[in-house]
Amino acid sequence: MGTMAGLFDGTPLERPVTCEVCELPRDRCGCPRNAAGVVVLSKDQPARVGREKRAKGKTVTMVSGLDPVASDLAELLRRLKTACAAGGTIAQGRIELQGDHREMVLTMLRELGYPAKPTGG
Repeated sequence: MGTMAGLFDGTPLERPVTCEVCELPRDRCGCPRNAAGVVVLSKDQPARVGREKRAKGKTVTMVSGLDPVASDLAELLRRLKTACAAGGTIAQGRIELQGDHREMVLTMLRELGYPAKPTGG
């Protein structure tokens, strides 16, 4: 992501470009942004939590609907795997956990500010 030119660059009235959410200078802003650089807060990402039956009767809990860049799926997966004491991965832009952990995942996502809803049966 390139740097954005500030208002009145090069003049005594020069001001740094600030974040539209936290109002900190963009280089110090920690707000979650998507690949285009737009702020995407957790409350604006409707997470869907479902389960899938796999080969040999294995159940997998699926989390979809999250922005892969703004959400830091790798960190979220790590936290969910620890909380659920289960293995998991990120595949096709969604989190997959081994076993049926829908209720725990829904609770954790809601605590993190995601509007999470169950899907499927």
